[in-house]
Amino acid sequence: MSVVAVVFSVLALVLNGLMAGVFFAFSTSVMPGLDAVGEEAAAAAMRSANRKILNPAFLSTFTLAPVASLLAGVFLLVAGATGPAVLAFAAAVAYILGSFVVTAAINVPMNNALDAGELAWSAYAPRWTRWNTLRGWASALAVALLGVALYVWN
Repeated sequence: MSVVAVVFSVLALVLNGLMAGVFFAFSTSVMPGLDAVGEEAAAAAMRSANRKILNPAFLSTFTLAPVASLLAGVFLLVAGATGPAVLAFAAAVAYILGSFVVTAAINVPMNNALDAGELAWSAYAPRWTRWNTLRGWASALAVALLGVALYVWN
């Protein structure tokens, strides 16, 4: 086993797991909680959360999760572990398509529309939550793929 491959595989697993947790928490508790306080209060709280989430801890985790998965795949290939490498690459693809692209194409534009007052909470919340849940499942799939990669790697 290559130490570098292990380090990047575990790092990728942890980063993807953190992102799955963030998305899961928003869909299962934050959004229902906001729905319960009324539209104006919910929209104001979400606007605040959207500003506060743009911090180094979140942004580095969000952007480094797929990078770590790709690097794990590369180092696994170098170590001769083709099957686990393919799983790590698949984890990166799942995260990039299901989390990163969805965030950039759907959730962030919706956040911007909410912030600009162009989108009412009643139109925002259900759609945003559906797409956020997809981001959570994509991140969870990446975690599962990385876990299997580590498990099958001898």
